[in-house]
Amino acid sequence: MNFEIDFLPVGEGSGDAIVVRYGNDAEGYLLHVTDGGRTDTADTVIDHIKTYYPGFFINHMVLSHADNDHACGLIGVMKKIKVEHLWMNRPWLYADQILHHFHGNFTLQGLIQDIRDRHPYLVELERLARLQGTRIHDAFQGARIGKFTVLAPSRDRYIRLIPDFGKTPDRYSTEAASLETYGLLRSLVEKAKRLFEDWDIETLARTASTSASNESCVVQHATLDGKGILLTADVGPIGLTEAWVCAQQLGLPRPGFIQVPHHGSRHNVTPDVLDRWLGKKQPPGTVIGTAYCSVGANKHDYPRAQVKNAFMRRGYPVYSTRKTGLSHFHGPGHANTSPAVAESFSFEVEPL
Repeated sequence: MNFEIDFLPVGEGSGDAIVVRYGNDAEGYLLHVTDGGRTDTADTVIDHIKTYYPGFFINHMVLSHADNDHACGLIGVMKKIKVEHLWMNRPWLYADQILHHFHGNFTLQGLIQDIRDRHPYLVELERLARLQGTRIHDAFQGARIGKFTVLAPSRDRYIRLIPDFGKTPDRYSTEAASLETYGLLRSLVEKAKRLFEDWDIETLARTASTSASNESCVVQHATLDGKGILLTADVGPIGLTEAWVCAQQLGLPRPGFIQVPHHGSRHNVTPDVLDRWLGKKQPPGTVIGTAYCSVGANKHDYPRAQVKNAFMRRGYPVYSTRKTGLSHFHGPGHANTSPAVAESFSFEVEPL
């Protein structure tokens, strides 16, 4: 089976826009789009598809989670290219199961409307899908999206996360950290001395946490031509662990290709999580697979040095998009694909 995995540039800031095509000449090909970056990334996705896959429509469009830098660009794509299936999780559909968190501050209909108002781009994607006859599906653990299987989130865990989403009303019990405390912590970090690593010294934190929205990300796995492909979006350690357990139960292979979560943030991976997915540290120069990282053009400190070093130690050189896209393929690929250059190992890394 031939395949191409295209990580498209998303401009100055962060975001994801991924186009996957797989199949063969005899049986045909499927086009699978995951995320669309911000609003202005839509033209990048549209131009890419029209240039390299002329005449194709999108068989499966997947929204990994409800953050603007992943969702907004898909609206423009849907307006210009036919989409057969849209996979996205809509938090307002589960309002009846989270209403008790708000201690009578909302009626059920009021909570539904409040959540919808906070997610106008999801509402617009839903409207466009219904207008065009696109089928909308939930994207929970076990769902099959063409050759891809959703490994996370489970439906129950997703629902438990909704009250803590940044675009959900504050739950009654939430106690947010004060801006004063946050500013103090940030200043302490900025003043800390940088650390040093070598191949045998790993300083990546043993524990890490990210936002509830990130932990709700759709994690997808496909086996294409015998090679495991893992798309992680902005998921964190909890979602990655849930996905790994599911992969073990399904007997899925170790990924030969993996997306570095959340643009290479240190809040999304730990040594234990990487050991589960990728294996233990390898001798220098060992290459087991490939890791792609979607990085904005002006995000010069991403992927974080501790993160890229950790992937490299386990045999996965890291390639970053920045100003240009990346294409990983088996088969003919794109005629003008230029060789990508992997990130270098960093001996000086960020403070803990």
